[in-house]
Amino acid sequence: MPCRRGGLPLALMLPMAALFWPRPVCETGDVEPLEYQLMDAVEDGMWWYRALHRRVLDAVGQPRGRLLDAGCGTGGFLARLRERWPDAAAEGLEYNPEAAARAAAKSGFPVATGSVLDMPFAAASFATLTSMDVLCHAAVEPAAALAEMQRVLEPGGKLVLNLPAFMWLHSAHDIRVHNARRFTAGQVRDLLGAAGFTAVKTRYWNALLLPLMVLQRKIMAAAPEDRSDVAAFPPWQNATLLGVTELERHLARLGLPFPAGGSVLAVATRS
Repeated sequence: MPCRRGGLPLALMLPMAALFWPRPVCETGDVEPLEYQLMDAVEDGMWWYRALHRRVLDAVGQPRGRLLDAGCGTGGFLARLRERWPDAAAEGLEYNPEAAARAAAKSGFPVATGSVLDMPFAAASFATLTSMDVLCHAAVEPAAALAEMQRVLEPGGKLVLNLPAFMWLHSAHDIRVHNARRFTAGQVRDLLGAAGFTAVKTRYWNALLLPLMVLQRKIMAAAPEDRSDVAAFPPWQNATLLGVTELERHLARLGLPFPAGGSVLAVATRS
């Protein structure tokens, strides 16, 4: 008899995971530029980015004052921000100069080149700061980055973070995108509290797809040399996965908590 998880035979779930997380078709080469190129190519339509950006936009609400997206990549979130709030005042910060240039072109917002460990902005420059999957990066020291976020936010400013969840989920994907750490909700709360942030709220999300994520990360693509999960998807797969995340988003709005998920979303206030 095949092993069962959640009532489905493992023999059935494995091909499902292969369908929902197909391998990118590009060759492995200069990893960092490749991942930026993949991000730039797919983030406007790929279900994961669309779900992430919607979650962060919900947490931000209508921005008041200036917003900074710290570690903005190739600008997908800033472009979505402009779509939802055309009059928003926003700026990006990105370490990679080519990605920063692409982010500015894609979003129409100014994007500075620099590190989240030493931001090229004056103190109390922003009312809102977003940062998605940055504190997990190997080149980033979380406490130092949070100190900089505290510095550039004005008193009472809002911080919105997204971070990958659970170190046991660390996989080839994390290696490819240089994620050195993953977090529990409790660890994120402790980090933000130690950095001086208040009114900290955390929530797991991407919970309904977590079983497929585990299969993909730990079984289907378990070898260190496997590629990241960033890829173009056939339209029906993309729509299906986005639909699942939208169902979860609506359940969360109704107050349903999820005890685990692929990511942790945190909202806090600069004291």
